[in-house]
Amino acid sequence: MRSSSGGASTWRRSDAAGGSGELSRVSAATTASTASARSVSGGGRGASFLDAFRSCFALQEERSPDNSMSDDFHPSHQLSQSMSSQGSNSWSTFGSRRSIKGMYSPMHRNSLGRETPGSTKFSLPQIQKATKNFSPNLKIGQGGSGTVYKGQLADGTLVAVKRAKKNVYDKHMGREFWNEIETLQRIEHLNLVRFHGYLEFGGEQLIIVEYVPNGNLREHLDCVNGKVLEFSVRLEIAIDVAHAITYLHTYSDHPVIHRDIKSSNILLMNNFRAKVADFGFAKLAPTDSSHISTQVKGTAGYLDPEYLRTYQLNEKSDVYSFGVLLVELVTGRRPIEPKRSIIERVTAKWSMEKFVEGNAIQTLDANLESNDAINLAVEKIYELALQCLAPTKRNRPSMRRCAEILWSIRKDYRELVVPTSAMN
Repeated sequence: MRSSSGGASTWRRSDAAGGSGELSRVSAATTASTASARSVSGGGRGASFLDAFRSCFALQEERSPDNSMSDDFHPSHQLSQSMSSQGSNSWSTFGSRRSIKGMYSPMHRNSLGRETPGSTKFSLPQIQKATKNFSPNLKIGQGGSGTVYKGQLADGTLVAVKRAKKNVYDKHMGREFWNEIETLQRIEHLNLVRFHGYLEFGGEQLIIVEYVPNGNLREHLDCVNGKVLEFSVRLEIAIDVAHAITYLHTYSDHPVIHRDIKSSNILLMNNFRAKVADFGFAKLAPTDSSHISTQVKGTAGYLDPEYLRTYQLNEKSDVYSFGVLLVELVTGRRPIEPKRSIIERVTAKWSMEKFVEGNAIQTLDANLESNDAINLAVEKIYELALQCLAPTKRNRPSMRRCAEILWSIRKDYRELVVPTSAMN
């Protein structure tokens, strides 16, 4: 559930329970344990809590600068390697200037045949035909702000149509509707859902985006389809999401703060490449100040505690949510598990405490079987998560730095994985 009155919306299926009974301020508890932690630099388990605190929450100047890229992280050079190893052409890379619009070019156009996001004009009869007059059988998502339907245009293009609630949008959802359109028109990246267009006519408010066929990340972590999401795939998804948010913060025409990074807003292609969706809560980041003072919106369990306390929003609020997502990928659990014991109820807090104790592997999703490669990767991922979950924004890494670290983790993970052929 979302903590604001705006309600939840998703481009595919509704976000099931997970925040029920827990107010958004519970999110602040996820960082309560981080002040008592261990060194994240790979030191011994006997490191004092004070040393751990200093190493995890040192001032930004005391760590390596966010804009210094390591020798191991050159997305433009490693793009072809990643594509071939994953069998996908939907890998994202970073540009060198803010004006870069992602990796789209004319060769990547879909059947709608244009480059500018949202430039396609739609009519109500066209959308009614595409969705079979908004047939319940084509409903793929339900949220507080509306319903999402699968549709097929006359040329065969599959789309997702977000239909605002008629009895709600004219009161307080109209602003969210236009805010989402304004944001989607500014962004274009392979790890973001592509915006086709919108329609406001005859009491209808519709947003049309690309259809992403393989559900959302939360569904796969819950094994809704009966299949376990392998650890290597989870790591790739983390990198995809890091690329998407880095683009929003750094390389879009105007920096964008998503404000609702969560597993149900991470949609998956059939090859498990990830796309970030749902920009109803997004805000354009300030260019002349360090933060925006704004009403708190987001989802319980993912909310930045400093944002909750001060109402001051900046890009590092997305970094906090990403830290929660990293823990979710490792554990398979929802950020808030109301039915568990009080110790395990807030997943990020419980996981970070286990990490501090030297028992990080005990938090691994029970559906996964641990090995040396996974053990090391979990430790490294939690080192990063601990930094993302720092209580104050200035002590969190940038999303670009997160992506760099995750590339390094994947490199080490692959080197430790023993090919099946070598074991036979």
